[in-house]
Amino acid sequence: MKTAGNKGSCEILGHPKGLAFIVFTEAWERFSFYGMQALLVLYMVNYILLPENSVHVLGFDLVVSGVESVFGALSITALATQLFGLYIGLIYLMPVFGGLIGDRFIGRTKAVLSGAILMSLGHFMMAFESLFFLALALLIIGCGLLKGNLAAQVGSLYEQGDQRRDAAFSLYSVAINIGGFVAPLVCGTLGELYGWHYGFNCAGVGMLFGMLIYMRGQKFLPKENEDVSRQQQKGVQEGDGKVIISTVCVILITALYWTVQSQVWNTYPIWVRDNVDRSFFSFTIPITWFQSLDMFAVLILAPVIIMLWKKQNRRQSEPNGLIKITIGCAVFAMANIWLSLGGWVSDGEKIALIWPVVFHFICALGYLYVGPVALALVSQSAPPYINATMMGSYYLAIFVGGIFSGYLGRFYELLSPSEFWMLHGAIVGCASFIILVSYKPLASNLIAK
Repeated sequence: MKTAGNKGSCEILGHPKGLAFIVFTEAWERFSFYGMQALLVLYMVNYILLPENSVHVLGFDLVVSGVESVFGALSITALATQLFGLYIGLIYLMPVFGGLIGDRFIGRTKAVLSGAILMSLGHFMMAFESLFFLALALLIIGCGLLKGNLAAQVGSLYEQGDQRRDAAFSLYSVAINIGGFVAPLVCGTLGELYGWHYGFNCAGVGMLFGMLIYMRGQKFLPKENEDVSRQQQKGVQEGDGKVIISTVCVILITALYWTVQSQVWNTYPIWVRDNVDRSFFSFTIPITWFQSLDMFAVLILAPVIIMLWKKQNRRQSEPNGLIKITIGCAVFAMANIWLSLGGWVSDGEKIALIWPVVFHFICALGYLYVGPVALALVSQSAPPYINATMMGSYYLAIFVGGIFSGYLGRFYELLSPSEFWMLHGAIVGCASFIILVSYKPLASNLIAK
């Protein structure tokens, strides 16, 4: 089948060649993003928010007073988790506006390149303590321009109805997890063991690599002018309103999943620091390596799950996207219950490594049934003339989740570890219940697309 890209006949492993450039771009972008993210909470708790260091940060008093005017007085740990939640939330709010800019104004390619430049600057500016909040602002804006538009370009490589689209988004998600797996090992280790600024600068270099790869692959990406013209000619179709509303409902439901998943990068590192025996013979495992384990588990399980879906498809028993998301949320709930059980049996002592290791593999299974599946569902269902905008809107779920996870972080100091993780298990479990209750109207508008 001829693709929608410039070079429809140029394929690698049965997919348009442009997909390879997008996948490698995303891998490096996620390397930079997760490299910085793995360090952020630890950097705030252990360094930048301490009174002797925070006085050097431009706008510190203004930002903190603004946050505390909304959320109340916060300890250093609670302030760190709340700032992290706001950062993650805004990172995933901005793709809505970035997608709109790419769809209607400057085009997706220029939006991606502009975002990459701003993110690179933001990472390098993290090396200067006084520019901490300005660096975060550039990262937020840059990610907003890049994220929704790059994901939308994956879908633009394929004609409507092309069955390779789901596999393409699975490969796209694998790239995310490769970058996320390597980043904490490299950037996290440099920052945690040798100096925070080494880790942040390494993340900036990774973003530059991603930008160069994207520029190299321009001729293999869809012709933007033709693509936009075709979308505008189609305009609003009958039934688009119901599809858009149903898509937004799914996005909001998955916000419950992302609330709990975001905690793996927020309060979870502090929990690891406080509650896990990280000694392995004579070596103490760095905290950031646990985030790498989260991504490594996804890479290990992804081929197994993809083969399972192919086998089910041949038997015509593969669950649809909504059912997969329901399963994934239920599995993720079990992961949090597992952590809760670990805290309960430890009776106040530090727990063995087996508990977080198993936790990450259960999380990975849940992610594979939610993350790429929800992204592909939005890409497939969203009307072409607002596809990048809707792809950006998908990240609203992570925006809401990031903000809510930051709020929940304050309860880490108020609840026992078992109670804290049981609360999160209940939250993500609710997502499964809501989808099941509203399945018929959602499926009628989305699955048939």
